[in-house]
Amino acid sequence: MAKLKDDSDAVAHNLSQDPHRVRDGAEKVLEVAIGREVRSFRRQQGITVADLANLTGLSIGMLSKIENGNTSPSLTTLQLLANALSVPITSFFRRFEESREAVHTKAGEGAETERAGTRAGHQYQLLGHLGANASGVMVEPYMITLTEESDVFPTFQHDGVEMLYMLEGEVDYRHGDKVFPLKPGDTLFFDADAPHGPEELVKLPARYLSIISYPQSS
Repeated sequence: MAKLKDDSDAVAHNLSQDPHRVRDGAEKVLEVAIGREVRSFRRQQGITVADLANLTGLSIGMLSKIENGNTSPSLTTLQLLANALSVPITSFFRRFEESREAVHTKAGEGAETERAGTRAGHQYQLLGHLGANASGVMVEPYMITLTEESDVFPTFQHDGVEMLYMLEGEVDYRHGDKVFPLKPGDTLFFDADAPHGPEELVKLPARYLSIISYPQSS
């Protein structure tokens, strides 16, 4: 038990996202957006920070602050960067101007869908969908219901990662060469490129939340 806690603490220590972090208003968001664009254009052109410093006359320290969103660059500085990177100055504001969407799906209103690989008797209810977005990640949240008619061959296999959260019933779920008994409240998080799926329906009806994440197509 002590080792399990140590492993959990180590994972938590390595996570870079703070889910409760609050940004300092719109100005900070704009700084971060500009910094990301500068870094993105620099890397696309194979230019190091030192190279960009030589091209613009700005110090490496100042460029680092700009790319990390820790300072507000002046219009003169932005013009220097735009000239060095051969891009319009307005391109630095692209991410800031992108809309940030939210999808609210009320209870029972998720769209029923037949996902690739879906078996007979597996009811997939899509709970929401965001198209192209600034994160570069696509996420598909499903509510899956299995009944006594469900086919249970573990042949699902697709890109990305998947998380299951068991809500009702009991299912023995296969991932690769392992089988995990899932009961209400259990979570299974895995690489979806390995063959996976419900191997045995232990207690029906069974319902679980499935969240699939994969890179956005360029």
